[in-house]
Amino acid sequence: MQSDDESQTLSRRILRLSLHLSPIPRSLSDPEQNLQMLTCAARAKLNVNTASLSDYMRGKHRDIQERIFDYFNSRPQLQTPVEISKDDHRELCMRQLVGLVREAGIRPFRYVIEDPSKYFAILEAVGGIDMSLGIKMGVQYSLWGGSVINLGTKKHKDKYFDGIDNLDYPGCFAMTELHHGSNVQGLQTAATFDPITDEFIIDTPNDGAIKWWIGNAAVHGKFATVFARLLLPTYDSKGVSDMGVHAFIVPIRDMKTHKTLPGIEIHDCGHKIGLNGVDNGALRFRSVRIPRDNLLNRFGDVSRDGKYTSSLPSVNKRFAATLGELVGGRVGLAYSSVSVLKLSATIAIRYSLLRQQFGPPNQPEVSILDYQSQQHKLMPMLASTYAFHFATVYLVEKYSEMKKSHDDELVADVHALSAGLKAYVTSYTAKALSTCREACGGHGYAAVNRFGSLRNDHDIFQTFEGDNTVLLQQVAADLLKQYKQKFKGGTFAVTWNYLRESMNTYLSQPNPVTARWEGEDHLRNPKFQLDAFRYRTSRLLQSVAVRLRKHSKSLGGFGAWNRCLNHILTLAESHIESVILAKFIESVQSCPDPSSKAALKLVCDLYALDRIWKDIGTYRNVDYVAPNKAKAIHKLSEYLSFQVRNIARELVDAFDLPDHVTRAPIAMQSSAYSEYTQYVGF
Repeated sequence: MQSDDESQTLSRRILRLSLHLSPIPRSLSDPEQNLQMLTCAARAKLNVNTASLSDYMRGKHRDIQERIFDYFNSRPQLQTPVEISKDDHRELCMRQLVGLVREAGIRPFRYVIEDPSKYFAILEAVGGIDMSLGIKMGVQYSLWGGSVINLGTKKHKDKYFDGIDNLDYPGCFAMTELHHGSNVQGLQTAATFDPITDEFIIDTPNDGAIKWWIGNAAVHGKFATVFARLLLPTYDSKGVSDMGVHAFIVPIRDMKTHKTLPGIEIHDCGHKIGLNGVDNGALRFRSVRIPRDNLLNRFGDVSRDGKYTSSLPSVNKRFAATLGELVGGRVGLAYSSVSVLKLSATIAIRYSLLRQQFGPPNQPEVSILDYQSQQHKLMPMLASTYAFHFATVYLVEKYSEMKKSHDDELVADVHALSAGLKAYVTSYTAKALSTCREACGGHGYAAVNRFGSLRNDHDIFQTFEGDNTVLLQQVAADLLKQYKQKFKGGTFAVTWNYLRESMNTYLSQPNPVTARWEGEDHLRNPKFQLDAFRYRTSRLLQSVAVRLRKHSKSLGGFGAWNRCLNHILTLAESHIESVILAKFIESVQSCPDPSSKAALKLVCDLYALDRIWKDIGTYRNVDYVAPNKAKAIHKLSEYLSFQVRNIARELVDAFDLPDHVTRAPIAMQSSAYSEYTQYVGF
């Protein structure tokens, strides 16, 4: 017979083990009651209609994505093997693109302008086949093709559209230089107008101006959109007038022989950490002459007699308009990064459901996803994946609207939103890929299970189309501009509307009563969650503005900005998180299927509370959250992770990634281990 003390001790031990597998946000004072509630909680699994949820997630372009998946699945010769050399990968990548366009009949270029959401859907599917293929397609159609269409005029579209569309005119986007990447206004390549011959002369004035990391340049490109300073002769002591950075079409290889053209020097940037299917090269120009018509002249033109005209009054206005038209690259990267996150989360979660390890004595081993530690790694990540999906879908919608309306306010809004989402999402995904690899143990280290290639291929997403740190500063600068305008009676851009009331509602003293509320209904209320996110952003915005004003007196504008830089970056990230949560909440409320809506609500709550908990120090420091409430948030976020674990399979299945797309043996929906053992030869 056990004593009462021994019985209580045993109950407590059972409770601790149970809580490790399935946490609950309740007082631990009554072990018997808690075990009872635990059993009830385990039974309270949501019934998720995966097909309905998938329909809601995949949207209207599901058909064209499935066409792409089916095409590559039916052609084993076009599938990228696990082990492949750089040169072979480049040639395979080009064959994949040619096959997609000419054999499968998928013409992405037509949608760059007409239907951007369809273009990004194609990009997502192609990136799932091989990320190098996605980037090569983006270089051809979004960068090279997009620059011709967006920065040129009718004459350029008439001359180049069909050749770009059908791949007769493979091209490059030559912006980045050895010494200048993010600072585009600092580019040094020169395009000097020669009025005698009616030509521009393209020159690389020094080694620092060599165009570097230019996709498609090393092997396949025949043209390049070259960004250079437009210099006009002035016939006075100055010699030339610098009209700022413009874009020019420069042929780099002969159309028939494919030989490098005179005056152009091309070198291979070599083997990279990832994306070796993309042939990045370096370009130097030595007095390369191009016709005056090769100036992409939408925002600035040069007449036959050398006169410069523009509808925009200054160098800065023209530069902003030029870069504004190229924002689609950032939109595509943010959207594609989410697809990488979906893929890696699917592999890690399916394996975590399959893999069993340890368990109670004399009982079957349990799935590793039943462990609280594994849930802590993967469930908030799954919630973030859903949050980012809806945020980037919203970004694509705003971008598509911008391309149709050309509304100035919308252009500015999309520019800042794309910068912020691209920076935030790609940084998160880069970290998440390592977490997924670690969550799969030794089997995550096998190249065939893809985490290595996904991590290496995705890593550069944090750098190209704008370094993430630079992009976050753009977001913060826009917020500060909006903040300043508030005091001048100006209007707020669409995405920042909530800041109208921020100086009033959000910056008033926290209510000491609501600061202590800890009920589940309150913590899972979207208003509480969104208010918490926006309160943090508003306080950061106000404090950054005050600090900048203070330091600028002694350090000047640049010095003050640098002194406050970490604070500035935190502000930008906080704002982007507020936008992401707002769009997630809207998407939950708009979901027509009740079972899908319930699942999305659960996932949204986990995303919100996990983010609040991860920055709980900020809320505690200003008494926005009392100690008891902080503890309740932590417990509830852990419990929600457990509940999301219960529907994790359905949630990743809703991404609708078939086995021939995930391609990782440990992620197969059935017979995963047999697939894996066959791969190594058993």
